[in-house]
Formats: sequence, structure tokens, C-alpha cells
Amino acid sequence: MTDTTAFTKVRFDSAEPGVQLVGDLYAPAVQRHDSAAFVIIGPMTYQKEQAPTEYAKRLAALGHTALAFDCRYRGESGGTPRAWENPYHKVADIISAASFLRAQSGINTDRLIGLGICQGSSEMLRAVAEDEVLAAGVTLAGQYRDREGDIAWLTEEGYAARLAKGQAAKAKYLATGEIDYVAGVDEFDMDVGMPGKFVWDWYHVWADKGLWDNRYAVMSDADLLPYESISAARSLDKPYLLIHSDNSFLPDAARRHFDAMPSARKTLLWEGDTPHLSYYDQPDILARTVASIDSWTAHL
Repeated sequence: MTDTTAFTKVRFDSAEPGVQLVGDLYAPAVQRHDSAAFVIIGPMTYQKEQAPTEYAKRLAALGHTALAFDCRYRGESGGTPRAWENPYHKVADIISAASFLRAQSGINTDRLIGLGICQGSSEMLRAVAEDEVLAAGVTLAGQYRDREGDIAWLTEEGYAARLAKGQAAKAKYLATGEIDYVAGVDEFDMDVGMPGKFVWDWYHVWADKGLWDNRYAVMSDADLLPYESISAARSLDKPYLLIHSDNSFLPDAARRHFDAMPSARKTLLWEGDTPHLSYYDQPDILARTVASIDSWTAHL
């Protein structure tokens, strides 16, 4: 891909007083009558320069406006403690970002779309379902959150152990202000935010370059694990495009969420055996996926 897009660094208020969010706003490279505007959120522990930027650049190249931004506690955005994964705050941050984007000149508010990647999909789904600012949603390679999916992800014992540690760490933080951290990823240590070689291979490259903070606040699990997105799916009545594959994370959870949506304007794009992480930065998969999103958007 030849990068012909440009972005403007933007700052806007979060729902938390005094805390600003920072994003990169990509303007459309070409003018078109049916252009849309996208608010983009990435995977668990993401920073905007990773997968969100890959999608923002390509969508802008096709004539859309795209905002890739850091949620609270990560990247350039404010908020403490750092590296705190709080999905409820991410939902609120999505809505703040969408409200900011809606206020920009030239935005068609009827075509303001939320785009979520991996675990960002579960947060984006709830934001789209619950807030009137977003007119439609797109999620891809999603980690959709329900009880069955969480147990498939962590096992019963693993879920209970992580939740207990997270709750203890949060109680400690509230009582003393002290924050317990572990690594965000590790190839061998399972007691980290996202364990296993699968994620290590992708994330450690960013950490080694100093472009991603390989930390995870243990108290995150007190907020992250009780969170679910299936109830949001059951209430969603807006246009929605769900992109997934047999080799993306928890395909059964993705199908459960799609089937739960009452929307008459939902579309499922199931892409065979496409590997999960290929959706993050593999050029041919990015090009194909963005083309699919663009085609779907044209029919809103």
C-alpha cells in the first residue's frame, strides 16, 4: 500500500473530568458523496498505532474519515493508573470519540460507524447498541464476551483464579494507591495479561521497539472478566457487519453474538480459515477486509 493519507493529531475530553483522549484523525483522500466516518478501537491493551492505524489509513484512502484513538490509560491518552484494562471505560471513551467526530465539519451523522478489532469488538458492540451517536457498527476478528466464551478462553479454574487476583489487586489499589503489574505478554509465563506464544509473537515486536507498553495492571481483571457483550447483541437493532473466520478467536462466540442480534440489517462475513492476527497487519487481508467494509458501507 502506498501511504497517501495524512492525519491530524486531535485531543478531546473523556467522560472522566480532567482526562483527555488523543487520536489521529485521517481525512478522506478523495471526495465522494457516500463517505462515512469511522471511530476505531483495537484489541486488548492496544495502542492506536497498531491495527487501528492500519484500518484508518486504508479507509481514508478510499474516501472515508477515520479516527484511531487511544483509550484511557494507554498510549498518548491520559488517565491513571496506566495499563488498566477497563472495558466499561472503553465503551464510554468510544462514545466520547464518536461525539467528537460527529462535531467535525463535513461528517454525515447518518453514516457514523464504530469499528472494533478483537476484544475491542465486544466494547464497540455495546457502544453501538446503547448510544445513539453511532449509526452502525463493524467488528472483525472479535473476541466477543459471554460466559461460554470466557470459559473456553480461560477455563473455569483459570477464570476464577484471575478474577480473585484482580479483585485483590483492585482492593489494594483502592486502599493504598499501590498498583500491582505483570507483563502484558510473555512467551512462557502464563501469569500475564495475554499469555502464550500466539500473542507474544505479535506484541513483543512493538515492545522491543518501544512502541507499546508491555504492562498489565492486575486489577484490570476485576473489571475485564465480569464484562460481557451478549446482552448488548440481544438489543442491537442497527446496521451491523460482523467479520470473522474459523481461525479467528472463539468462532462459536462470534456466531452466538451474531445470531442474538435482532437487527434486520445485520451481515455476517465468514472468511474461512483466515488467521486471527492476519487481520491486524497482513497487507492482503487488510486490503480485502477494508474493501468489504467499504462495499457494505455503500449500501447503508
